[in-house]
Amino acid sequence: MSEQSLFQTVIIEGTQPGPHLLIFGGIHGDEYEPMAAVRKLITSIDPAKLSGKVTLVPVVNEPAYERTSRTGPDDLDLARTFPGSPQGSITEQIASQATQLIQSTDYLIDLHTGGVISNLAPFSGYTLHSDPEILDLQRRMALALNLPVVWGTSAHLNGRSLSAARDLGVPAIYAEWSGGSGCNQDAVTGYTSGCLSVMAELQMLEISIERKSPLYHIEDDRSESGHLQLHNNAPVSGFFEPNVKLMDLVQTGDPLGTITSVTGDQVTTVSANQAGVILGLRTLPYVEQNDWLAVILETEHH
Repeated sequence: MSEQSLFQTVIIEGTQPGPHLLIFGGIHGDEYEPMAAVRKLITSIDPAKLSGKVTLVPVVNEPAYERTSRTGPDDLDLARTFPGSPQGSITEQIASQATQLIQSTDYLIDLHTGGVISNLAPFSGYTLHSDPEILDLQRRMALALNLPVVWGTSAHLNGRSLSAARDLGVPAIYAEWSGGSGCNQDAVTGYTSGCLSVMAELQMLEISIERKSPLYHIEDDRSESGHLQLHNNAPVSGFFEPNVKLMDLVQTGDPLGTITSVTGDQVTTVSANQAGVILGLRTLPYVEQNDWLAVILETEHH
């Protein structure tokens, strides 16, 4: 007797043999563009033209989705819980089932957004895997996603779908685009065509999608690279108003925005502690001390 599946999958079997690709949306319950894009892929992939098999999971974290929240009722972050445990709390069980699914596949794409609190510029990412063959495949997949920024980062961040894939020897990439609680159709369309483009790169589909060169392709092997919540955090609680936009270039010390008290008598300027390009920005105005405010891709360290 097999365990009950905690998320819904759609499997598209091609008419020709080929690899097995897994695509995740909704690892976080408040990230809507990937859910819509993965749903769109269900009707966009023609089995008659497909070599191999695609497993699509529009919403991996249904309990979080149903709470309109990043996390499920146990408050665990699924993207820090892999490989999980079949005996654990709900998020640990979902991580365990998702890890089993990754184990059964040849490639993984994991799509994300900034969730309700933030907005992210479009970028694809991969780990700087110790196996040169897997690293090469991941790099090719990330470039094929056709986003303006491609970021290779430390392979040593654990708890994620990508670290589960790393340990299982499955080439994997993730992507970030949009957020702020709506569902940006540009991101949905871009994610959909990007995934089809990756399938073309993996010789699963014969389609011609115009490949764009990224504006930035950076590989940064420092131990905490790729950890988005680590830098540029709020020094105080209050009302955050950014004065930079996504993809702006900033220098260390440049003002990122202000945090203001309720009556406006205290205004704290927040300065960038890195130099580079703004990849992510907090959009939800109320911030607590130490909440992250901005993601800056360091364009010089590589």
